[in-house]
Amino acid sequence: MIITNNKKALFNYFLEDYYEAGIVLKGWEVKSIRAKHVHLKESYIIIRDNEIFLLGAHISILSNLNVFTDISYDTIRTRKLLLHATEIKKLTGKVKKSGYTLIPSKLYFVKNRIKCEIALAKGKKQYDKRRKERERDIKRETEIIIKKYKNQF
Repeated sequence: MIITNNKKALFNYFLEDYYEAGIVLKGWEVKSIRAKHVHLKESYIIIRDNEIFLLGAHISILSNLNVFTDISYDTIRTRKLLLHATEIKKLTGKVKKSGYTLIPSKLYFVKNRIKCEIALAKGKKQYDKRRKERERDIKRETEIIIKKYKNQF
């Protein structure tokens, strides 16, 4: 079951390879994610000391949590992602050599565990984005015209 998608990533990047990673989370974060209080819009992934980290993912605090305890509720903290060492080496090589970036594309459940889909992405140019918008507009207009003429006959 998909929790959330990163729609902005599809607009800004060409997504090529996908990898599944686990996430190290705190208890309140799991509860918030289950309630779908998470956003991946401006998040990204970095590789540091042969470990992969998720930055900028916003997990909101649930309203029924006791915020007056000693637990720190950092909504945009750095979270560690869990991958095999061979996958980390492969991703490190592609990111350094080829100019790719790592983007979280979606969060979903696998056997009651929260997983993050990592996409190896290459940035789109401005003209690529405009072309995509133009194609979407043309498709929408043709569907409207087809419906209009279909109803006449």
